[in-house]
Amino acid sequence: MSEKQGYTVVDGGSIITPKGFTSGGLHCGLKKTDRNDLGAIVCEVPAAAAAVYTTNVFQAAPLKVTRESLANGTLRAVIVNSGNANACTGEQGEADAYEMRAAAANHLGVAENDVAVASTGVIGELLKMDCVRSGVAGLPEKLSGGAGGAEEFCQAILTTDLVKKESCVQVQVDGKTVTIAGAAKGSGMIHPNMATMLGFMTTDAAIDAEDLHSLLRAATNVTFNMITVDGDTSTNDMLVAMASGLAENGKLNRLHPDWDAFAAGFTFVCETLAKAIARDGEGANHLIEVQVNGAVHDEAAAAIAKTVVGSSLVKSAVFGADANWGRIIAAVGRAGVPVSPDRVDISLGSIAVLKQSSPVAFDEELALAYLQGDTVLITVDLHDGDGKATAWGCDLTYDYVRINAAYRT
Repeated sequence: MSEKQGYTVVDGGSIITPKGFTSGGLHCGLKKTDRNDLGAIVCEVPAAAAAVYTTNVFQAAPLKVTRESLANGTLRAVIVNSGNANACTGEQGEADAYEMRAAAANHLGVAENDVAVASTGVIGELLKMDCVRSGVAGLPEKLSGGAGGAEEFCQAILTTDLVKKESCVQVQVDGKTVTIAGAAKGSGMIHPNMATMLGFMTTDAAIDAEDLHSLLRAATNVTFNMITVDGDTSTNDMLVAMASGLAENGKLNRLHPDWDAFAAGFTFVCETLAKAIARDGEGANHLIEVQVNGAVHDEAAAAIAKTVVGSSLVKSAVFGADANWGRIIAAVGRAGVPVSPDRVDISLGSIAVLKQSSPVAFDEELALAYLQGDTVLITVDLHDGDGKATAWGCDLTYDYVRINAAYRT
């Protein structure tokens, strides 16, 4: 474990570290490879639950089913498949999503309305329901409260991801140890208008669904909504949170004395997962972090940070280790928010390249060495106010085009 402000990071923790959860996964034939493509998280008790979804107008069938399941604010399970998005599949796709939910409920022994459904993969193709049916039937025996169950689930949700994404923290609430954990997938089609990926949060905290939803939205806005890989928002994005209440703390809300610590831990898990998605962007070599300070307000800072980190020219410059600050300031100027054009400072790591919107002489070799590192920090100070925000993304490489040129085939 390692200490953080108000919470402790649990090394090796997973989505089933919080009390009451099991998970598992298997290969049922939806993917062309033998990689896991069906998984589930199950809570032993009705869990307070909340979710946020993509704002893409074309929303995949599983989102409709999950919204319906969450109408009462509780869940017992979430079932997820990879390899097929079940998006833009019409009435048949919707029927398949409902059947997937019903089958999971039947084999897990829970009510249909207590099951959320999520899918990720190719858009516009019908699910192979014979594979789904056999896979769901085999899931119960794969469920585990140990490390193996978490590993199998994380592998089941991946598409072009190179690595699994997990995070886990613990915080003291009313003298009880409360655990918060998360797992996510995402590598391409990443530009959030909610949370661009599939993400799953578990906690054993006692908290009402309404307060959980409020926290989920707040945390999403400063984490998942602040990452971009390629500027595309998926049809399937979903972030689901479940709280078992088995830590037996006094019920959490904004007036609770331990709320700030809990919220900080929850947000840390979201941020860790969001940064892992950005770092694992398709073909990426670098994680890019853009910090904007001195904006007229936080919303302006966020708009600028996301514009800079999402700029194809900025991303290409980082890939080429080119300290081309002109691309950065051009992105700042087109973000659509107020900026004083004669006050802007820009730094690459600790290397100042612009002061008061005028060039600063810097060591090109030192800048080259910095830009060849694993993580590139771009700092923009506008000197216009107190607004600040941070966004994360990745460089744009030849491999991104290669991967996406043949994604369907």
